[in-house]
Amino acid sequence: MQLKNYQSEAIKDLLERSEKLLNSSGNKKLVFKSPTGSGKTIITAHFLKELIVSKKFNKRLSFIWAAPRFLHNQSKQKLEEIYDNNKSINCSNFEDLIDKIIPENEILFLNWESINKKNKNTIIKENEKEFYLSKIIEKTQDQGCDIILIIDESHFAAPSEISKTLISDIISPKLTIEISATPKQGNFDEFVSVDIENVKNEGMIKKTVILQDGMKNKLSGENLISDLENSSDEIVLSLALDKRKKLKTMFQHNKSKINPLLLIQLPDARNLQDETLKKDVIDLLKTKYNITVQNNKLALWLNNEKTDNLRDISENDSEVEVLIFKHALALGWDCPRAQILLLFRDWKSYTFSIQTIGRIMRMPEPNKGHYLNNELNNGYVYTNLSDININEDIAKNYLTIFTGKLSKQFKNINLQSVHTKRQREKTRLNTRFVEIFLQEAIKYSLSSKIKLINQNVKKEFILEFQSDNIDNINETDNFEKIEINTNNDKDLQKLFDEFIINNLTPFFPEERSVAKAKEAIYNYFLIEQKLDFKIDFSKIIKIILSQNNLNHFSNVIELTKNSYIELNKTSQKNLTYLSEWKIPENINYNMNYKELNVKKSAIQPFYIQNNSSKPELEFIKFLENNSKVKWWFKNGERDGTFFAVPYEENDTTKPFYVDFIIKFTNEKIGLFDTKSGWTIDSAKEKSSGLLKYIKENNNLIGGIATNSKKNFDGSWIFFDKKSDVLKSNDLSNWEFFPS
Repeated sequence: MQLKNYQSEAIKDLLERSEKLLNSSGNKKLVFKSPTGSGKTIITAHFLKELIVSKKFNKRLSFIWAAPRFLHNQSKQKLEEIYDNNKSINCSNFEDLIDKIIPENEILFLNWESINKKNKNTIIKENEKEFYLSKIIEKTQDQGCDIILIIDESHFAAPSEISKTLISDIISPKLTIEISATPKQGNFDEFVSVDIENVKNEGMIKKTVILQDGMKNKLSGENLISDLENSSDEIVLSLALDKRKKLKTMFQHNKSKINPLLLIQLPDARNLQDETLKKDVIDLLKTKYNITVQNNKLALWLNNEKTDNLRDISENDSEVEVLIFKHALALGWDCPRAQILLLFRDWKSYTFSIQTIGRIMRMPEPNKGHYLNNELNNGYVYTNLSDININEDIAKNYLTIFTGKLSKQFKNINLQSVHTKRQREKTRLNTRFVEIFLQEAIKYSLSSKIKLINQNVKKEFILEFQSDNIDNINETDNFEKIEINTNNDKDLQKLFDEFIINNLTPFFPEERSVAKAKEAIYNYFLIEQKLDFKIDFSKIIKIILSQNNLNHFSNVIELTKNSYIELNKTSQKNLTYLSEWKIPENINYNMNYKELNVKKSAIQPFYIQNNSSKPELEFIKFLENNSKVKWWFKNGERDGTFFAVPYEENDTTKPFYVDFIIKFTNEKIGLFDTKSGWTIDSAKEKSSGLLKYIKENNNLIGGIATNSKKNFDGSWIFFDKKSDVLKSNDLSNWEFFPS
């Protein structure tokens, strides 16, 4: 799997800090904080692999991976997939320890509940065979191995006094690594954190989760008051299902085979009221919406009731539209197509956290990143709860509670804009790759090295390249039992796709890049071998994947990638250019914003940051009272959603997100960025970029804007001269703002 930038940085950080702790005296603790959907398990798996081969310390290591409920099994499966071709590290269950030790470089996976109840579990309880955890750890340490304990979802497992005693008295690890999206406060020696914004920017998780979409929400302290408060269960269910249906249509228009899933979370209680609510919801889904278990549109995951259709529910094209579950599902469950969460008022009171919304944060197709249709990039929560509290910092910053919409009375505008390229855009193949492949194939003398006649893909090779997601493989199947028909074009296509993806690193294996790599190879066969893949597909693939030729094609791909990267170094731009930027139809705001009563804002209602600068607030007052201003738009600072002009700083082209876009009564468009004091002096490069953009585009005015007096009771002026004369202590060469 292609690692994301933030994942690689986290692995590096974890490695450096762990090496430091392992080289110090005493038992140490490292806390790893990483948001839901960031790939915590993937990051940790790669970090452990790097740690084993590290040369920064002279220690033998054995590992224990503990997780609550049955999450340890899920983690073990994931790590085994990652370590599939790595023989230096092994994964085992407790019963696999035939030598009654945890061997060097082996990870023992344990269920946390099974070991934190002393004398109540066979893993803990002493026995004559000396096959219990404390004895195994003792023997492991006697063999010269230090124990590293990894506690997954540590917020759930680690804080109790029993757990602390277990760690210190029985396991006694040299290093404890606690992993969580929301780790509990406590003592630790090192801390590694993944920023949720970086995860979002890579398209791994949704841009935001919107609470009560389309409703008017208000804040009273940290408590949310909504129009849906105390509404009937039927009303909120109807809204949630309507949103699901709308999203499904949008995915179809996007040609994505995603069937968005609605999650209905019931209180984790076991009483008559709870059972009545469950029955009422199931009956309502059946009678009014024809959503039942029988027609495979409804699934249940409850304490004593789990439907058969849960097996495939995580597939993006699963038929299941609604899942009813209880709180226990939230831990470790992964279904990226889940996009809507419904909570009924029977919860009495509720505190929103990142754990609450974690099940609807993931993007269903992370390799594609965010979609052009922004509604598909959001998660949605509906509830008729009357007492909602949001007190967790991450949730405050991520959860949307306010929405402003583009006012219909304002005609939108078209502007050229820029934004910083995401990593996937920088590592995406284009047509140049096709040309370079042919050149490298000729230089490599590929045609003289490969064999064309009677080439076949042998069974052993096919098994080697088999993957879990091939349609006809069940979870319980053994690879050795699977027969592949190499005369079947569908099977050959899957194997060829697998070969391309495995050879694409460091480029993202997304659809467009994979297509360009395949096009490059097909182009080679057409020009050099006179074989057309539309006619000779089977023959071409067998030639490529045969044992005689496989390495040669891998070598040419590698040479092509290297040449492609070198050629792109000089021409590659750091920005993505948008020829037609428009004011967004909707803007979402979190708890750090408050409503401001204004009339000329293009977005209504208008929300402003709680800590907005004095110049911005005063400038808005000025615009509201300026007869020459038709409307104004307060710009943001996020990807292609908002407007930016390019500017140069330290030999790098960067986006400058201008504060305000203004439409004047004379139809001119103004681009202004408010500054005051020392911020004026630091804006020379941005000012140059803005003025260059204005000169290149007709009907525009603008520049750095400020007030002539420090207390903002003077005239508003703007700077439209060369940046070398931009000075905060000399405002004599500034222009008066139209008024």
